[in-house]
Amino acid sequence: MLLVPRNLRRVGMTGNVPYYGGRLTPAHIQAISHPARPAGAEPAPTIAALNRLRAAGVLTEEEYDRILSRVRS
Repeated sequence: MLLVPRNLRRVGMTGNVPYYGGRLTPAHIQAISHPARPAGAEPAPTIAALNRLRAAGVLTEEEYDRILSRVRS
């Protein structure tokens, strides 16, 4: 059985990639090659679709808020 160390955050590290003792996993490589979007970027396609559904009256405000919280987390 291969045990993987816990996800540790190190002070002073740049980016949002967790530290795994120097080993790069496929998830690390994906995060490094696809950095997070800047704050002013367009919303994700899922969020844009949710906005359209809310504007069309398909989703209530409660449903919209519940789904949006799951999408963002």
